[in-house]
Amino acid sequence: MKQIRRALGAIATILLAAGSLSACGTANTASAEQIAVPTEGNPTSIVVGVCAGPYGDMVKEVIAPLLSDDGYDLSVKEFSDYVQPDKALAAGSIDANLMQHGNYLKKFSADNNLDLVSLGQVPTLGLGIYSNTFDSIDDIADGATVGIANDASNLARSLGVLEQQGLVTLDGDVDATKASVDDITENPRHLNIKTIDAAQLARSLDTVDVVLVPGNYSWAAGLKTEDALAFEEQTDGVINVVAVAGVNKDSHFARTVSDLLVSDEFKDAIAASEFKDFGKPTAWKE
Repeated sequence: MKQIRRALGAIATILLAAGSLSACGTANTASAEQIAVPTEGNPTSIVVGVCAGPYGDMVKEVIAPLLSDDGYDLSVKEFSDYVQPDKALAAGSIDANLMQHGNYLKKFSADNNLDLVSLGQVPTLGLGIYSNTFDSIDDIADGATVGIANDASNLARSLGVLEQQGLVTLDGDVDATKASVDDITENPRHLNIKTIDAAQLARSLDTVDVVLVPGNYSWAAGLKTEDALAFEEQTDGVINVVAVAGVNKDSHFARTVSDLLVSDEFKDAIAASEFKDFGKPTAWKE
């Protein structure tokens, strides 16, 4: 009988341990759920993830008021980096985000096996070249130190801007959205390219000669557009997008937002806002 009791006790212990492991496993596999359709008198609350910069204000001042008539009550949650907003979106702790361009969304989603989709573009403050040392692109001296973002997507984007300005030449056989410092084939001014966390670029103006700062971070740091030595020539892939989890790509919310972003109502609201001079979505130019 003692042996039977010991055996039963051991089995119970194993089952309890298995249950605990299972519970731990499910705690880390949270995923987004479908966004509810609002009904009369019952608006649907939507949390939009943003990073430091103008897009939180764009949500609050332009997008939220326009969507309120459709039954959506938007609020924003600010993150300190580019990584967490997409992970939070996939996990369902936020409902949408507006903090990244299309190229970044595609690459980050693929690299991290996340099912995230774009609902459309918004006016976007482009990546700018700033310096406390030089007054123009032509003034940038031989051997100058140039700070660029260290995340793969914005690193490639920054190298593309340097190439646009004739400061470097990239390997023509390399995908422009995946270029790295190793793909520089010509560097006539012998620039010292230094990779820095994107959120720290504006703060690095006193320690490096030139920095290339994504628009949201230049806005957050109070850098003036008129002080930029140059801006990127914006292409489709570097316009910021509203993203949702794949489970919501065909939801009422997704359709409503997609329609809004190309509407005259949204264009007029932007034209009357502090975002009027931002680069325009490519869909607006078609």
